[in-house]
Amino acid sequence: MIPISDNVRSRHFPIVNYLLIGASVLVFLFELGLGRRLDAFVHAWGATPLAITGYLGHLGERSPWPLVTLVTSLFIHAGWVHLLGNMLFLWVFGDNVEDAMGHFGYMVFYLASGIGAGLAQVALFADSRVPLIGASGAIAGVLGAYILMFPWASVSVLVPFFFFFTVIDVPALLLLGLWFIAQFFNGLAAVTYASHVTGGVGWWAHIGGFVLGMILMPFFRRRPRRQYWDW
Repeated sequence: MIPISDNVRSRHFPIVNYLLIGASVLVFLFELGLGRRLDAFVHAWGATPLAITGYLGHLGERSPWPLVTLVTSLFIHAGWVHLLGNMLFLWVFGDNVEDAMGHFGYMVFYLASGIGAGLAQVALFADSRVPLIGASGAIAGVLGAYILMFPWASVSVLVPFFFFFTVIDVPALLLLGLWFIAQFFNGLAAVTYASHVTGGVGWWAHIGGFVLGMILMPFFRRRPRRQYWDW
């Protein structure tokens, strides 16, 4: 199921959400022009678990750059499908979360979710030399916040029907709940002998980001202003 819209309307222009999407697209266009230098770029700016654990094990003795890559890696994508899939989810769900948290709060929440998601993946694959890239961990945090704030929102999704697609409306709780269950079981497969079928996807970044988003949401959601009568 591919989400294309929801029925929750934002009260404010989601400038931060658009900036995050725009930044990811611009970085990807930059990647397309790198040619043979792309691998070096990904290894320099992607978050490599072994480099991060190596730094954490020798605090103060090495450059803290590996921790910086937990942020820079959020804006790097491996291909058009990777980019468009992530940006579609951010487009559909991010504006409402930003509306509930405010612009600055949403930016901090997004980056915190992305960093936490990356650390969750690092914790399980500490010796990996494969760089983590993509916004999906941070977006998973957005989904975790959304499912708590708008569980009964109606989400329009594309569903394959033989050789065609049809659009149906489903509750956000069902759609995102199924999404999380799929990530969880794929994550279990990634740490077992079935790991060769997981395709190198950072499932535990998705799981960690989603759970962290649910935990952080109450701290970032703005309280509605009280109304007072002037007698």
